[in-house]
Amino acid sequence: MKIIDQRKKLNKALKRSDTVFLMAHKDLDLDALGSCIGLNTILKNKKKKCFIILDDKKHELGVEKVLRELEGCITTIKSDDIDKYINPRESKNLLIVLDTNKSELVQSKDLLKKIKNKIVIDHHEIGKGTIKDAVLIIDNEVSSACEMITELIEFYDVEIEPYYATVLLSGIVLDTNNFTLKTNAETYYAAYFLTSLGASAKKVQYLLKQDIQEYTERQKLLADIETINDKIAFTKATPYTIYRREDLAKVADTLLFFNNIEASFVIGKIGKDTIGISARSLGNYDINTILTKLGGGGDTYNGAAKFEGTTISKVEQKLKQEINNQEEE
Repeated sequence: MKIIDQRKKLNKALKRSDTVFLMAHKDLDLDALGSCIGLNTILKNKKKKCFIILDDKKHELGVEKVLRELEGCITTIKSDDIDKYINPRESKNLLIVLDTNKSELVQSKDLLKKIKNKIVIDHHEIGKGTIKDAVLIIDNEVSSACEMITELIEFYDVEIEPYYATVLLSGIVLDTNNFTLKTNAETYYAAYFLTSLGASAKKVQYLLKQDIQEYTERQKLLADIETINDKIAFTKATPYTIYRREDLAKVADTLLFFNNIEASFVIGKIGKDTIGISARSLGNYDINTILTKLGGGGDTYNGAAKFEGTTISKVEQKLKQEINNQEEE
């Protein structure tokens, strides 16, 4: 359901609140950060005290650029410091989770327990691990969290800085893989609207520029691609390289550009003892069911899973087994 149709839930919570904390998923990307920045602007317009929770120690290149260029313009705090800013009256605090609905993926799980009033604004499907004690505003038909927040900006007629509009547009471009995935007329309209507010396509390109060394490492994952039933692309990394989650996701995006491929799965180490899977689909293949059975999740178009204390080979066996099970159904 569109966020505008669910705005009464948001308005009701905001009316009761004085202090609002915004929190997205770990390993922020431009959609997570952009939606936080956009909503922060709306809340400032409504005279709310607003803080963005940021516990990540490392950032992807685009996020790092935005945070550096907006230093002093937005208020970011660590979850450990929240007691300095929290309202003594419990009912006056509100936590809004953006771009994820899974409790294990947020910047700080402790805040989910610490703040009673919670809202989730997300574009991923509900599933195992979805935050249970929160008001859910979910639209899994929309491209991105940034598109959802853009709808609110237009509805509330909020003035935003051109740079903020650019960051929101960057989030949409990122999550749609440059308007090739999960894109409809409303997505293009959101991009047009942000452009009318001053968003710069040239600046979007700058924010999405890639690091040469990281790009080279990702290219290694394309050296040994398998196909399953001529429609599923699959690749895995060596056990000697640790990738970021977004690196695996970008490779999964790339695999969808090959002829006849409808879905892609990429396996690699994302920590010393952690294996990750990133998956993408054009919408005709059910990656969500497969990932859910493996303990992960996602939606029709993208998803992920992670495993602790195992090997890439064992994860590969589990994944291929689930793919075969689905193919046989």
